[in-house]
Amino acid sequence: MDILKKLFEGHFRAPVTYVQPLQGELGGSGRKIIRLASEEKSAIGILYGVREENVAFLEFSKHFRRHGLPVPEIYAEDLSQGAYLEEDLGDTTLFEFLSKNRTGETIAPQVVEAYRKVAAILPRFQVEAGRDLNYTVCYPIASFDRQSIAWDLNYFKYYFLRLAGIPFNEQALEDDFGRLTEFLLSAPRDYFLYRDFQSRNIMLRDGQPFFVDYQGGRKGALQYDIASLLYDAKADLPPELRQQLLEHYLTALENHVKLDRDVFLRHFYGYVYVRILQALGAYGFRGFYERKVHFLQSVPYALKNLRWLLHHVELPVELPTLMDAFKSMLASEKLQGLACDADNLVVRIFSFSFHKGVPKDETGHGGGFVFDGRSLPNPGREERFKTLTGRDAPVIEYLNQQESVHQFLASVLSLVDASLASYQQRGFKNLMVSFGCTGGQHRSVYLAEQLAKRLRHHNGVAVTVRHLELEKPGR
Repeated sequence: MDILKKLFEGHFRAPVTYVQPLQGELGGSGRKIIRLASEEKSAIGILYGVREENVAFLEFSKHFRRHGLPVPEIYAEDLSQGAYLEEDLGDTTLFEFLSKNRTGETIAPQVVEAYRKVAAILPRFQVEAGRDLNYTVCYPIASFDRQSIAWDLNYFKYYFLRLAGIPFNEQALEDDFGRLTEFLLSAPRDYFLYRDFQSRNIMLRDGQPFFVDYQGGRKGALQYDIASLLYDAKADLPPELRQQLLEHYLTALENHVKLDRDVFLRHFYGYVYVRILQALGAYGFRGFYERKVHFLQSVPYALKNLRWLLHHVELPVELPTLMDAFKSMLASEKLQGLACDADNLVVRIFSFSFHKGVPKDETGHGGGFVFDGRSLPNPGREERFKTLTGRDAPVIEYLNQQESVHQFLASVLSLVDASLASYQQRGFKNLMVSFGCTGGQHRSVYLAEQLAKRLRHHNGVAVTVRHLELEKPGR
């Protein structure tokens, strides 16, 4: 942490007054991601011990910015300490924006427009910036070649199929892997392959997309990244929207290369399959092997994509053993149990100002609890807290010292816990909990965050948090 503070203060000429870890155990990369801020500036600090991967990210970032692509500016770096400082792009990922603006298969127009912007920018990474990229810094490999494909396929075989208990004939599956590999390698592969082009690696700021987490990039085929975006498991895009976005991407791609759409599409679904297999391997490794159960919540969505592919796509290469494995996965009671686990009760927690009105329920469920925090001590009356919120450490510390706050939270938890148990037993899918105070800045924000922190430990519960007053422009 000291090295990040040193980098921040050296760049901005201002002391760090706020530190916030951002990723914790939810991430799969092992990097520590930390927001640092002074009174006027903020930045994202990264701590990671793999020098080669850090070099790749820094080199790619500078290269993409030279091409005018929307990636974070690199402020400072110290590779000897495994540390660098980059532009703060905010907290809204494309995945979060999608999750907050959809009802089942119905996705809000502003989300579709964000996806269209993303799909249109992708060819600039792949073709324009890919032409003069320094591929010698790629890590762990410079090309999505035979070895790279073998890593992904074996990742799936050993960490998903084996650990999920799916039976298969080892030699017959290897034969299928060989045929699939030859088919994939027959596509043109002289482009930049982003590698992890998915909704959680795309930030939205003022409605515009910014791109992160391309440090695993390498040379490869055009089909891989658009497959990653459209078949991103938990994003769960409807098939009709996937097709519209694919067409939009191909139209944008035609501005950069001479494109034969039939040739492109001949290989496209092969890359969809290999991307899904890579993702399933990651879910198996993190979930079954490392016991990070939240990774397994993506498995049912990946299976849904496989089911659609089996019904709608015929590859120009025979893969009988692999297809049988997919059918066994779809019939597996163990994996169906994961589907039940992923079908969570969603608890939506809000903070708001009573001056602006109680949040409206958007699910059709009819709302839920509304708690009035105005009886609690108000940090907003003290000058030192006026510019802070209930997510800032000084405000949290102040409210943690108030006995009345602990009594209030204990009562809230008692009521909400009772409802959780009943809602889950009865198969309900939505519960809304709202906290109001005078300005929607301190007490209500604190209470919402504290409840979310406690509920995230409940099995079968997915938690979302929105601070309505803090979302407004200028806040």
